[in-house]
Amino acid sequence: MPPSPCAPLLSRCCPGVAMLCRSGAWGLRSLPTLRPRALGSPPGWSSARLPALPVWAAASVSAASPGGWYEALASSAPVRAAEEVLLGAHEATGLPWWGSIMLSTVALRGAVTLPLAAYQHYILAKVENLQPEIKDIAKRLNQEVAVCAHQFGWSKRVARLTYLRNMQRLVSELYVRDNCHPFKATVLVWVQLPMWIFISVALRNLSTGATHSEAGVSVQEQLAAGGTLWFPDLTAVDYTWILPVSLGVVNLLIVEIFSLQKIGMSRFHMYITNFVRAVSVLMIPIAATVPSSLVLYWLCSSLMGLSQNLLLRSPGVRQLCRIPPTKSDSETPYRDLSAAFCAKFLSRK
Repeated sequence: MPPSPCAPLLSRCCPGVAMLCRSGAWGLRSLPTLRPRALGSPPGWSSARLPALPVWAAASVSAASPGGWYEALASSAPVRAAEEVLLGAHEATGLPWWGSIMLSTVALRGAVTLPLAAYQHYILAKVENLQPEIKDIAKRLNQEVAVCAHQFGWSKRVARLTYLRNMQRLVSELYVRDNCHPFKATVLVWVQLPMWIFISVALRNLSTGATHSEAGVSVQEQLAAGGTLWFPDLTAVDYTWILPVSLGVVNLLIVEIFSLQKIGMSRFHMYITNFVRAVSVLMIPIAATVPSSLVLYWLCSSLMGLSQNLLLRSPGVRQLCRIPPTKSDSETPYRDLSAAFCAKFLSRK
């Protein structure tokens, strides 16, 4: 039998597949089974000897008790470190607590999350630039798999699995070649979310006096007199709901700006966007039940996130951060964003 024409891409991914194609010995019986292993007890276990309770299960049981996991979090080393950062910033600047919280938020977001956000845009830009090459590879691989399937009588299931397996490997090779695996773009979330949680718990400890230190009472008293305007007491909730509603509006604005830049979103992205919208709305009543110091921090953090999002759209800033230019880049991003926003929310049909 003459050699199969399906060698070029398949031979790069699976030499065994190409060898079988050349020999014409491919058959359904020669395929390894693709069915997952049946669930059951690992070998060596007997019905008389059951494994001990896992650590995570024991922790979940203890966390269910009153003051379990939250008490451990509130007294953890990262939260204590966040308290020291807030107290140090307050003492160093000499500002009232409302100004100290805002300045600390701007400094942390600018020094930590802004570089990570620029790195995220750098990775996503490189991934976007790979899409034409990925589409070309997918087209050629699909043709080669179709030829092999017709020549050797593969079923649709076998052909589809062969295509997916080899396509995944080829795309991974491209990511390694350009050093731009999409998972690297998630480093911002893995840093920003824990930092947000630790500072929020630290502020709650300071506002409620639960710092387990003699200075905790005096800090609570300072926070009680460290507010401004309609929230003079940072240890009390904002009964006017101005801070909670402002927080929800800013978070929704971030979500809508993100959705406007995505043209032709998939169903999965639509679900995620709607979920984040719901969380943004749910944060309003939650923010109305916590001390104003927390809501002020959340609002400043969201405003910094919005500012970073808009800043990294600027062509000059992107060039300064060495973010590769992409096909979707615009010379007038703010004008385009404003036009898209007006067309979606302000135009009358």
